[in-house]
Formats: sequence, C-alpha cells, structure tokens
Amino acid sequence: MAEKKEKKDAKKKGKEEEKKAAISLDPPSGTRDFFPAEMRLQSYLFGKFRETAELYGFQEYDAPVLEHEELYKRKAGEEITQQMYNFVDKEGAAVTLRPEMTPSLARMVLNLMRIETGEMAALLPLKWFSIPQCWRFETTQRGRKREHYQWNMDIVGVANIHAEVELLSAIVNFFESVGITSKDVGLKVNSRKVLGAVLKNAGVPDARFAETCVVIDKQDKIGAEAVQKELRETIGLDAEVAKKIVLATAASTLDEFASLAGVGESEEVKELRLLFQLAEEEGYGDWLQFDASVVRGLAYYTGVVFEGFDKAGVLRAICGGGRYDRLMTLYGAPKEVPCVGFGFGDCVIYELLKEKNVQPALGVKVDFVVAAFNQEMMGKAFNVARRLRKAGKTVDVYTEVAKKVAKAFNYADRAGAVRMAFVAPDEWQKGLVRIKDLRNFKADDPDDMKQKDVPLEDLANVDSYFGMGPAPTATAAPGAVFKPPTRSAEVKVENLEAILSDQPYVTGFRPSKQDRDMFEKMRKDTGRPTTPAVSRWFDHVESFPAAQRLDWQ
Repeated sequence: MAEKKEKKDAKKKGKEEEKKAAISLDPPSGTRDFFPAEMRLQSYLFGKFRETAELYGFQEYDAPVLEHEELYKRKAGEEITQQMYNFVDKEGAAVTLRPEMTPSLARMVLNLMRIETGEMAALLPLKWFSIPQCWRFETTQRGRKREHYQWNMDIVGVANIHAEVELLSAIVNFFESVGITSKDVGLKVNSRKVLGAVLKNAGVPDARFAETCVVIDKQDKIGAEAVQKELRETIGLDAEVAKKIVLATAASTLDEFASLAGVGESEEVKELRLLFQLAEEEGYGDWLQFDASVVRGLAYYTGVVFEGFDKAGVLRAICGGGRYDRLMTLYGAPKEVPCVGFGFGDCVIYELLKEKNVQPALGVKVDFVVAAFNQEMMGKAFNVARRLRKAGKTVDVYTEVAKKVAKAFNYADRAGAVRMAFVAPDEWQKGLVRIKDLRNFKADDPDDMKQKDVPLEDLANVDSYFGMGPAPTATAAPGAVFKPPTRSAEVKVENLEAILSDQPYVTGFRPSKQDRDMFEKMRKDTGRPTTPAVSRWFDHVESFPAAQRLDWQ
C-alpha cells in the first residue's frame, strides 16, 4: 500500500515539475506577438506613416535598437532614465534598448557635424523620419506597452516657427488619412519659451528650468497641489510663486495665460500667436488649441511643445513633440542646432482606430490561386505561377491536385484570391490557361465574362482579357475580350452602391480620375462608407499608392 502511494506521489510530483518546466506560450509582459492579421494592420499603419512623411519631403533613417546608456542619462528627473532596459554587455559597455529615438538622431546628426567649427557637412535642413521599436519598463495599460513602435518626424536646421507648422500639418494629414477628424482628436499647443519667461519672473534660475518643467508636467498625474508641493520642496520656490505658476498653467487661452503670468505681448507670445495664425491660414486651425499645462516630460524641449489628445477623454496622450534646440550641445556640439520633432506610438493609434470605428477591413488577399488538374499538371501549374509572378501578380499555388474543383474554389475563397487559374491537359495542349475571375463580377453574369482561356505566352497581359489594362497581344479563347459597358461621366454618390455592385470601378472595369476624385471627397467628408459594394471599392482604391492614383485618367 505504502509503495503504491509513493508511486502515486512521485507521478504527481513529476507532473508538477513538468508543468513548471513548460515554456509559457505568452509573450513577455508588456510585449506583443504579431500574427498575420495584426501584421496586416501594422503594415497598413506604417504605410500611412511613410506616405505622410514622404508627402512632406522627409527621408527615412534607422539606428540600432541597442544604444549607449549614457545618451539617455540627462539627469533632469525624467521618468525615462528609470524605465530603461539597460545592462552591461560582455565587453563591459553600458548599453540599453532604446527608450526613444531622438538621442540616436542627435548622435547621427553629430556624425555629420565638423565638431571643431559646428558646421554641418550635410545640406540643411535635414527632414528625417523613422519608425523604430522602443522599450520602456513601465506599467502597462490600454494604449501603452513596454515595447512599442514610434513614428518620428524631425526637422534639423530650421530656427523659425515654420518647422512646427509643417510638423503639425503632417500630424493632421495622417489623422485625416485614417479617417480621424478634428471632432475626434485635438492638438494641445504651448511654448516652453513663454513658460520660461514666467519662471524667470518667478525667480527660477535657468539651470533649473528643465527640471521645473518636468515637475509641472506631472500635473495630470499627481494633481495641482502635489505639483505646488514639489515646486516648493524640490525646486525651492516660495509658496505664493508656486501657486501662481500652477494657476497660470490652468489658463484656457493664450491671452489669459499671458495676463496671469505677467509676460504681456512678449516675443515668445508673439511667436506662438504666429503659429496659430499660420495653421489657420493653411486650413487646420480647428485641430489646435492652446493649453498652458502642456510642457512635455522630457528635459530637452526648449520652445513650442504639443500633444495630441482624444476629445472623448478615453485614451491617453496620442502623440507629442516640440522644439529641442539645445539637445546637440548636451552631446558635445560647440553650438546650438535648431531641431523640432514629434513621436507617435503605435499602441495608442490601434486603440484610437478601434474607439472611433475606423479600423480598415484588411482581409487576406492574393491576385491568383493556381490549381493543377492532376499530378502530371503540377509542374505546369508552377510554371504558370512563375509567369504570373514575373508579371507582378501575387500568386498562391494550391498544392493538392484539383480534380475536386469545389475544394480548390474553397481554398481560393479563404486565400482571398481575385482570380483562379486552372491548369488542365486540354487547355494546356492548345497553349492556354483557363482563368476565372472570382471577385469582379456578379454571380448571374455570363461565364464568358467571368472566365477566359488565356494564351500561356500572354499571361503577363491577363488583366486585359477581363477588360482591364491595355489590349491583349493575343486572342482569348473561346470568345472575344469583354468590353466594359460605357457609362455617363457623371456618377452621383447616391447611385454608387448599385453601380459598384455591377463593376469594380465607378466608370467600368479600370480605375479612373473619377474614382480618385470621389474617393478623396468621401475620405475627407464622410470617411469610410458602410455599404458593402462601396466600402469594398473604397478599401481597394485606398490600397493604391497616392502617386499612382494621381496618374489615373
């Protein structure tokens, strides 16, 4: 009996040890796996980041995710210095996974500088953008992870407010491109120059300006009273002075702030007024609002600072940035280099798209599924796939023989295939491949519209056999090439659902200027439509690069 109990206990202990030894299938705390569906959304978002940056004439750059720890130790009471994934490597170097990109940018810019003179070897201004992965050991919450990707746009070498105007415009352009409006999101704007004048009047020495800004930035987290206490105890301000500063940062307008702070119509105030004026003239003034409490938590900011916020109050800060003219001098530059930029985390943007119900429909999609009739035709099927790929088509080969056609169709549907290519003996002997369009026609359209036997040697022009693209160089068999119906040049929006139920584009079977114009108007005025045919058309048109849409006639 005792022996039986011992065996049972040993078996139980073995199972417990095996359970402990099993590898967790969850990613480390605060990190994410990106399955194909998440990668499609990431690719969409990163594509929008890149498209916006390129529209504004920016060039992409990158740097190692592993950086020198010293780059981030600016000793100004910043949270970021306490949140680093830092360690000493096997060569004894103190390194960290980068918590943000700006110091790496500064290091790279300094590589382009002649340190003895401070002159740049590169043509200014530098307009650079990046989408780096960043790491911070902090409490995870909705829209905030320990690892995230951050879209950065920075302008180096422009000292005037025009650089800020361009960057704020780029942020607005991005929001509009993903269906977010000024009713959803706003941009709070302030200036550390204005705040600097206030603090100088209050007796805060220049040497403690950055540290004081870091304290004031905690107002949303710890409250006004706690900030006043920290200003008294940490910075050494008089109680009345601390109270006056906190009250001034609660001002709702620039005029009110200037009055409460006693700075009047100073040069710093005039500069901020000019920013709002230029934004209004460009056409995005409705996105901006003055907020004296925005100072940003990083010590290196020196001028205009800004933050994107959710007007519904559900999400944390969406993006942020500002001017940092003195950062280069912290790393050895002999003189100040004017710089301004922003950072845009991906986690909170995903949440914003969900919250505002503007997530794109990003299903699996491939141009062709190629299926072989039998095993003898499999090599030919691979040959067809190769020809289509060389023509720029995305192709998935159905790796089973397709005698059971229903199974091949089911696979093509799940793969999101636009067309199916059947490689069968009868057509192959004639030098043909049977192509069936699965998406661009209605179920009751005649087969000779949806299905063509395309010459093997002309597969590169397969679109033309379905009325899309230039005329074919060979003759389809059987039947002639289908010609799209002619329609009036004027198409009304209310008729779009019916029209696009019959054909893939507004005026027929190829994209046109009218598709582009209607898409741009819809994106600006109403956002993504909800009806099936128009929403499918909208997503398809959106998938084309903006530059390609401009070529449509």
